[in-house]
Amino acid sequence: MKISLDQFWYRPAPPPGWLRPLASLYGSVSADLARTRKAAAVHLPVPVIVVGNITVGGTGKTPFVLWLVERLREQGWRPGVISRGYGGCSPEYPLRVTPATDPAWAGDEPALIARRLDIPVAVAPDRVAAARLLLDSGDVNILVTDDGLQHYRLARDIEICVVDGSRGLGNGALLPVGPLREPPQRLREVDLVVVNGGGWRADGVTTLDMKLRTVEALPLSGGEPRPLASFAGSKVHAVAGIGNPGRFFASLRAAGIEVIPHPFPDHHGYTEIDLAFDGAQPVLMTEKDAVKCAELARPNHWYVPAQAVITADGAALVQQLLDKLPPAAD
Repeated sequence: MKISLDQFWYRPAPPPGWLRPLASLYGSVSADLARTRKAAAVHLPVPVIVVGNITVGGTGKTPFVLWLVERLREQGWRPGVISRGYGGCSPEYPLRVTPATDPAWAGDEPALIARRLDIPVAVAPDRVAAARLLLDSGDVNILVTDDGLQHYRLARDIEICVVDGSRGLGNGALLPVGPLREPPQRLREVDLVVVNGGGWRADGVTTLDMKLRTVEALPLSGGEPRPLASFAGSKVHAVAGIGNPGRFFASLRAAGIEVIPHPFPDHHGYTEIDLAFDGAQPVLMTEKDAVKCAELARPNHWYVPAQAVITADGAALVQQLLDKLPPAAD
């Protein structure tokens, strides 16, 4: 039976010994590159908080970024978000992202952030260029990067790594043998590890648990939200093009919904045929998918926003890090 690369990376069995030299080669090259970039890192005149991961694929970074930005706003900061804009292709960079920006240009996650929070967002392969675009506008006095833990050209004040609690670090091997961009010990260097879904732990690492709460569904074509519980007992087509689609499907099943799963690759670009399902059942998708499907919307298409939920103890750990930053500039 054939297995996918993702299944190979995240199965409990360790990788075969004959593959390990490939991981060692990747680790050596990436470590040398990281040292070079750290030596020439650009320090900006405002604090920089990096939210990233050390595994390939999504771990739930964006919900945490949304939560963090709201906390910063409450404390008087004027946050901006920068990103690579993965999955997007803009005619020019850096690109200022607004709620009206086409996700095909900005990427799905930056478009989601701009629409959800209506805050300054910029994307560019060079995060320093994206940061300077926002700084030149005068609209921000602190920057949060959605991904970019390995973008060492940008100096940072706080590093936060998000780990998928259900999958952890997979087989623990570096690319291409496993899912890791950096060795597991890298987690001991970051300031905080956020575990999406809880459960996973590692020695010598400061962690907090994050849960994702889904309570309502909104129509893609616009209109009033509907309680997610109102779909209980019914059959729906569930669409997810995220790092771990199974997590979204499980959240719907937990609400008592019978799921017909339709997983797609992370950052998938949808076409009409992707959503052409037999029958008149509702179609439920993630908010990340919805930003790319507005033009494909039908009356039975809904999206389910996810809200990050963090305990008071977890929020206190984040606050300890924020308290070390200089006061927000006027």
